[in-house]
Amino acid sequence: MAERGPLHGVVALVTGASRGIGKGIAVELGTAGATVYFTARSTEPDPQRPGTLAATAEEIRAQGGRAVALRCDHHVDAEVAEVFARIEKDEGRLDLLVNNATAELSSMVGHRFWELPIGLWDDVIGVGLRSHYVASQPSPVRAERGKGWGGGPTHPR
Repeated sequence: MAERGPLHGVVALVTGASRGIGKGIAVELGTAGATVYFTARSTEPDPQRPGTLAATAEEIRAQGGRAVALRCDHHVDAEVAEVFARIEKDEGRLDLLVNNATAELSSMVGHRFWELPIGLWDDVIGVGLRSHYVASQPSPVRAERGKGWGGGPTHPR
């Protein structure tokens, strides 16, 4: 099934993929034939916030895809570096990056912004916006191929 999909041979990374949009993207990439590396912090089931690395991997594999689950806190740059080192070691390249990791925002619902603690804003910027910047920095696994990051057959420079 996935071996013959339109993304067969593509190596992808989806950050923040234990639930929600990130999980959906990771599953669809796997279903389309990509090898999907994905990250999240959630390793243990939590009834308040359903979704784990293992559950996402299981769903990708159930659709015939290849899944590699990597625990990563995108607020910790060294852990992000380890993810890219692993992909470089395993695959030698990365074709597609989906920056999806973000802070947990459910505590914001129903509150006015001035009622929220400043620490929540720090998490939104530090985990959401900043982690996207860190994961998009050039590295050998991402920059040498001339794809993604501004180039490639479907997105000419």
